[in-house]
Amino acid sequence: MPAPRRQLPIVLTIAGSDSGGGAGVQADLKTFAALGVHGTSAITCLTAQNPKGVSAIQAAKPAIVRAQIEAVFAELRPAAVKTGMLFDAAIIREVAGFFRTLRGPKLPLIVDPVMVATSGARLLKPAALRAMRDELLPLATLVTPNLDEAEILAGTKLKSVGDLRAAAQDIHAGFGCAVLVKGGHLRGGREA
Repeated sequence: MPAPRRQLPIVLTIAGSDSGGGAGVQADLKTFAALGVHGTSAITCLTAQNPKGVSAIQAAKPAIVRAQIEAVFAELRPAAVKTGMLFDAAIIREVAGFFRTLRGPKLPLIVDPVMVATSGARLLKPAALRAMRDELLPLATLVTPNLDEAEILAGTKLKSVGDLRAAAQDIHAGFGCAVLVKGGHLRGGREA
């Protein structure tokens, strides 16, 4: 009798597509595969980008974002979900609305609050920040802001590892989720 087939854990990424392959859904799916999990996706935006910059963004309609999420949950219920580039308030509201109505045990929801590309291109419309703060972050299990995103969420400039720790505590106090502030963009530091 053959050994039973091992079922891979399933993870869903809800994010933008990066035509250069270095970020977004493409990077998430590569990471999931490297970690031995089956990656599924809901595309929020198409981007035209490469390592030098983002030249165009086309947002998906919120209804198709929700339909992708529902399709995954109908047959491939994930063990965890990660969000990335959500781009605008309507998409954020649609994603948050789905998770507010989800039945069953609470799923780990990891929110990467993507706001600006490394090249400097805005990946979150300014008006969408309020929807992220009010509707999505309170549902998160973990939020993973980079230095610039942590400054926006904490409302203060961050110049040291101590500042990063304080910002993580402030963000945790504000949204009730665990916080991992990515300090790779901190200038002059030797510690991430």
